[in-house]
Amino acid sequence: MTSLNKTLCLCGSQQNYVDCCEPFHLAIQHPQTPELLMRSRYSAYALKNAKYIYQTYTTDKQPENPVKEIKEFADGCRFIKLTIIDSGHDDSHGFVEFKAHYFYDNLYCELHEQSKFIKEKNQWKYSDGVILPVADIKIGRNDDCPCGSTKKYKKCHSL
Repeated sequence: MTSLNKTLCLCGSQQNYVDCCEPFHLAIQHPQTPELLMRSRYSAYALKNAKYIYQTYTTDKQPENPVKEIKEFADGCRFIKLTIIDSGHDDSHGFVEFKAHYFYDNLYCELHEQSKFIKEKNQWKYSDGVILPVADIKIGRNDDCPCGSTKKYKKCHSL
């Protein structure tokens, strides 16, 4: 992943990948907050790192989320932006409300979720979440791209 070392992390932190989510993906460090875990999971989805996503589920949720299914979903997506709305935690439980913006089968999608996190063996893990409703979004070729760039959709993420 050396080509990513000098690029901004896909989680939206405005830090270089090497200084942000890469240490988590390589198991050099563990996220110290639910928000950092959420960001690292998002960038792992964007990088198609299904193994990392699987490992960050709580132990009881891992059988419901096999690596193969995670990979199939990630392979079908182009992730373009993560927006953190709110987050918080105590010593053992936490939450993150976020919006993930992505294309799936060439359709623009927005996932708005309030995720729940639990500490297992002193590491934050994703437990589950409540998906919140979002309005249907239609994007015209001349509309601003939903990724947040100042480019028109047709010049940015349009196929």
